[in-house]
Amino acid sequence: MKAFIVEKIEDKKFISGIKEVEIPAIQENEVLIKTTYSSLNYKDALSSVGNPGVTKNFPHITGIDVAGIIEKSNSTEFEVGEKVLVTGYDLGMNTNGGHSEYVKVPASWVVKMPQNISDKEIMTYGTAGLTAALSVNELLKNDITSGNILVTGATGGVGSIAVSILNKLGFNVTAISGKEEKIDFLKSIGASEVILRKDFDVQNKRPMGSEKYDAVIDTVGGNILAEALKQIKYDGVATCCGLTSSFELITNVFPFILRGVRLIGIDSVECKKEKKVAAWEKISNEFKIDNLDELTTQIDLDEIKEALNSLLAGNAVGRYLVKIS
Repeated sequence: MKAFIVEKIEDKKFISGIKEVEIPAIQENEVLIKTTYSSLNYKDALSSVGNPGVTKNFPHITGIDVAGIIEKSNSTEFEVGEKVLVTGYDLGMNTNGGHSEYVKVPASWVVKMPQNISDKEIMTYGTAGLTAALSVNELLKNDITSGNILVTGATGGVGSIAVSILNKLGFNVTAISGKEEKIDFLKSIGASEVILRKDFDVQNKRPMGSEKYDAVIDTVGGNILAEALKQIKYDGVATCCGLTSSFELITNVFPFILRGVRLIGIDSVECKKEKKVAAWEKISNEFKIDNLDELTTQIDLDEIKEALNSLLAGNAVGRYLVKIS
């Protein structure tokens, strides 16, 4: 089978590209999926350059998302021919991932394809869409059902899908982005206002700011999240799912003890399977957006390397969909 392989040739030096490899054999409680679509995520980009926090085992096949059809099954839960998907867990990290024509995974990782959505559509969402849906769900669960929502890193995969879902649900969306040339794009997918990162990511010594946002969906961390917390209205919510700005959060307790603000972490990797299934059901129904094509660049296996370089350089916008077969 064809696969996108990352190889370690010496300490801190890696090469990657398409190679022919053996189709993996499955063991007890495993399935073999014939891949139809995958996607690209920032974690794939880190894996492709040997980031030790993501991948330690080489040679390695990237791809933290996969959708396809069960080719072989050693599980009583899945039958040959069923349409399925996998996101999260160790897929594409130290377990060979979805950038290949066949993928072997434990059956416990696999989710049956929801109704009302195709394998192409669901991989357009991928881990980014799942993370966005989990974030929006937390707002709704915490009684944030209307108002002004701030979305950081809004041109990225999670951010752009979050903007679109929130707009569909009737929220007023303010987007933060470092890409001035993408202001029109962000407004076309549902942002009513766009703030440039340079105007928001400032060192502000004030412990609190004026109350502007009912909630925040943060995808970048660092000082941007710290400043956003200061501007959340009383009884508001912030979700946090990323660290592309920084993994550090230097803040104070005033938003939490004076305004009752809640900060909620979002993890789409190891969260319970039932939670993933529920989020995918929402994505295929009330969260389903009609501007997927505007958010998506479709590529094939041969174009992965160039797209990963774009992700690493911070030049990517929206989602990369990878057509495998």
